[in-house]
Amino acid sequence: MVGIRAEIDDETHERKRGEFEFPNENLDESQVLDSSYDYKGRIPRRASTGSWKAAFFIIAIEFSERLSYFGIAPNMITYMTKVMHQDLETAANSVNIWSGVATVMPLLGGFLADAYTGRYFMILFSAILYALGLGVWTMSQYVPSFKPCGATSTTCEHVNKVHEVVYFIAAYLVALATGGYKPCLESFGADQFDDNHMEERKQKMSFFNWWNIALCSGLFTGVTLIVYVQDYVSWGLGFLILAITMVASVLVFVLGRPFYRYKAVVGSPLTPLLQVLVAAVAKRNLVCPSNPSLLYDEAPNSGDLKSERLGHTNRLRFFDKAAIIDNHESNEVQWKKRSPWRLATVTQVEELKLVITMVPIWLTSLVFGIGVAQGTTFFIKQGSAMDRKISKHFEIPAASMATLIAIGMITTIAFYDKVLLPYLRRATGNERGINILTRIGIGMAFLIVAMLTSALVERERLKASLEGKIMSVCWLVPQFLILGIGDGFSLVGMQEYFYDQVPDSMRSLGMALYLSVIGVGSFMTSFLITIVNRVTTMHGGSKWIGKDLKHSRLDYFYWLLMVIFVLNMCIFVLLAKNYRYKSVQRSKEVIVDDFDSCDGEKKLRLGGA
Repeated sequence: MVGIRAEIDDETHERKRGEFEFPNENLDESQVLDSSYDYKGRIPRRASTGSWKAAFFIIAIEFSERLSYFGIAPNMITYMTKVMHQDLETAANSVNIWSGVATVMPLLGGFLADAYTGRYFMILFSAILYALGLGVWTMSQYVPSFKPCGATSTTCEHVNKVHEVVYFIAAYLVALATGGYKPCLESFGADQFDDNHMEERKQKMSFFNWWNIALCSGLFTGVTLIVYVQDYVSWGLGFLILAITMVASVLVFVLGRPFYRYKAVVGSPLTPLLQVLVAAVAKRNLVCPSNPSLLYDEAPNSGDLKSERLGHTNRLRFFDKAAIIDNHESNEVQWKKRSPWRLATVTQVEELKLVITMVPIWLTSLVFGIGVAQGTTFFIKQGSAMDRKISKHFEIPAASMATLIAIGMITTIAFYDKVLLPYLRRATGNERGINILTRIGIGMAFLIVAMLTSALVERERLKASLEGKIMSVCWLVPQFLILGIGDGFSLVGMQEYFYDQVPDSMRSLGMALYLSVIGVGSFMTSFLITIVNRVTTMHGGSKWIGKDLKHSRLDYFYWLLMVIFVLNMCIFVLLAKNYRYKSVQRSKEVIVDDFDSCDGEKKLRLGGA
């Protein structure tokens, strides 16, 4: 039978409804039976581990990491153009490549965590590496031979080559650290909630929302306080504050160790997928049975809580052949020597199907990476060319305009979680309120509106510039806010999607797939800039992305992005309409109805079957 849990009175162990023999009647609700263990290697107690008491430690370190990242990323293009004297195209490409590496490296970090190290130790190692990178950045400002103009000068036309090398070493140490940090931290936080416990399952849905509030709070502080210190006090002091904060956050993370729930490392999550592929190819000439119950679905031990079991689906039926039991394998002697490369379970087959069907969703989500890249590059440069004075004595740093993205995102998430979600749950009967892909699609629509707004504002800015006028930076408020509102739907939706829809053994890798959307999007932005500039100069025309904003046509570039995003959304909607979500057979759960009034026999309904 599939995942049975009997509800038993803990004090008397009396069966409430007659003499039905419930299996696993010794299960203790005070224990967490989802394959996790505590820091001493024991089955964790629900009252003393996990849930919000552990999640808050993890959310705190996420705030610190995002503070560091957004204290660096938005102002990087300013540093490269003003301190390192790079032109706009080179600086934008440098930032996009660094951002791309920082958000693609999680694919490697997530794989290593799932297969070998576990999430906790990968997070700890990456946090130490992150602090080291920030320390090197601080040294690049205070060690005389590492300074931008060397030890003898404070201003120069050409940056010191040693400084350039040290700066990029620090940058890519942080990018490498992000590779281990980001895919594991969020999935480790989500691991603190038991999917088999209704209350904790609901808490986990809210966890992703509050996780993003912490993320946005770090972003907000980074692009206001840290950026202000960098622009108006000292770049070195800004880096020093971040380094100290990161060291403190490592200590906080370690203090939470007794409260965490840990998942066992089960080896490479890609091996079972490859085994299904090999088995399906080996049995390609066999005919799939019309009844899926004839496929091999290894009956779980009634006390086995190691992994989730997936229900059979009719999509991609070719891979079902991997679960066909042929005559040779049905022999009792051969059965004991079953090779996983010849026979796979239904769950393993469905896991491969999940990964394959995620690929089109991943591809159509890349537009969000392109959108995020605009917010940390061209949006910031637009702000630097506009009037940012609030008073005679105070001017807003250009990178601080990214605060509006955080405000839009925090407001959207909080409103959705506290106002919309309870109503939508009642209206739809769906625990999530709306489907994950619907939430992502709403964010995609906002992204299109953000690009439309950006193009219109940039056109007006160029007109004012030709007339010798400088527009107020307030004109950029709508595009930043709309981008933030869209992120409140899309980025949270993608985090849920890539955590929830991947196989249970690939949770870290799933979060890495989400982050790779932003990374590949950054690479695509850099590629688009190069292609656009080559095409527009073919017949003697001028570059759309020139050496500065005066010699650029960013409005044309934004129009191009809007057209790409509209076409992409049409494809995404078609995919979302036909998408089938993961069907999990909940373990250890049974619902026993009252006596049937006609025959006096009990009805047993298996949860999740």
